[in-house]
Amino acid sequence: MTQHSPICPFHVVIPCAGSGQRAGTQQPKQYQSIAGEPMVCHTLRAFSALPELQLAVVVSAPDDTQLGPILERLGPPWTAWPHGGATRAASVLQGLRRLQALGAKEDDWVLVHDAARCLVTAELIRSLLTHCAQDPVGGLLALPLPDTLKQSVGQRSQATLARDDKWLAQTPQMFRLQALAQALTAAGDAVTDEASALEAMGHAPRLVTSAAFNFKVTYPADFALAEAVLAARSKGTPT
Repeated sequence: MTQHSPICPFHVVIPCAGSGQRAGTQQPKQYQSIAGEPMVCHTLRAFSALPELQLAVVVSAPDDTQLGPILERLGPPWTAWPHGGATRAASVLQGLRRLQALGAKEDDWVLVHDAARCLVTAELIRSLLTHCAQDPVGGLLALPLPDTLKQSVGQRSQATLARDDKWLAQTPQMFRLQALAQALTAAGDAVTDEASALEAMGHAPRLVTSAAFNFKVTYPADFALAEAVLAARSKGTPT
């Protein structure tokens, strides 16, 4: 670790209660095998590579029977919390409350990450921590929009929108525990990511440039792409 600049201690919440209906799998997509392991294993391993990780809560559905054995193999600091809600925001709030019960402080940094972004790397997580550790708000990994952006009506293009100030939001997203809990509580279930809840409170989260490979596995074709990326990494090929 001496080759890296010091980064701040942090906690993590992984919402892992979704069913993944768009993925076309017979089980929740986070447990679908990729490169010989359930997808979520690759996600968790990236965070485990950072010794600054203190507390880690994975929020699952109440009837989930697959997460427990996975976390037992990984060991501390991973904790399963089978109290996932009907929405992402509800599950994240449950994770934040569990962190507080485990001893996390209101000013501690918390990273929230999608279980299905299984290609995240320790280097990307470290970049977010390094850029946001001294930020008054926090921030998120994001990617400047690379393609032309169209506005449509009835699946026909009606206008071309400027893309210079457009970013694709990714995770992890990094905020202080109390500030995030307050923002999510105020925003309700409509928000689709943590940054939008902070924005609704008048804050401007920092955007930290990410990588295209940190995509969220969502559709059937995404599994093959994720498998190819992991296979390339196992051979030492840059991704």
